[in-house]
Amino acid sequence: MSTPLTPVLSRFWDADSAWTLQTYERHHGYRALRKALAMTPDEVINLVKESGLRGRGGAGFPTGTKWSFIPQNEPNPKPHYLVINADESEPGTCKDIPLLLTTPHFLVEGAIIAAYAIGARHAFVYVRGEVVPVLRRLQAAVAEAYAAGYLGRNILG
Repeated sequence: MSTPLTPVLSRFWDADSAWTLQTYERHHGYRALRKALAMTPDEVINLVKESGLRGRGGAGFPTGTKWSFIPQNEPNPKPHYLVINADESEPGTCKDIPLLLTTPHFLVEGAIIAAYAIGARHAFVYVRGEVVPVLRRLQAAVAEAYAAGYLGRNILG
């Protein structure tokens, strides 16, 4: 007998206005951010390593391991940037566009946590130019996150 799959990223895709901050918060959105900000960046990286979280690209590389490659606590630190590839370029996959169109706050929250963990002050998301509705949905989610205090200089006060 096989173990049933438990949807994580798609668990409320059928909710009314699933892409809005209000719906995301109603489904416990940004709780992980609150938890992460109560931890040190190293603790966040170790938690992600222990979780076994992997990238959604073809290689499925362990996320915590990738984050741990970023130098921390350098005497003369260089700027760190978070770059997110939402290109949907892996053959036979369709994962980035549905996520960004239906629940963009998952990506926004994850990006904030990742940026905190690796010490990045700026994040860039690459989205194909031909998917303008997806880009608009993501931009709206970022604007909502800023307005709610999830992004900016003093996140969550």
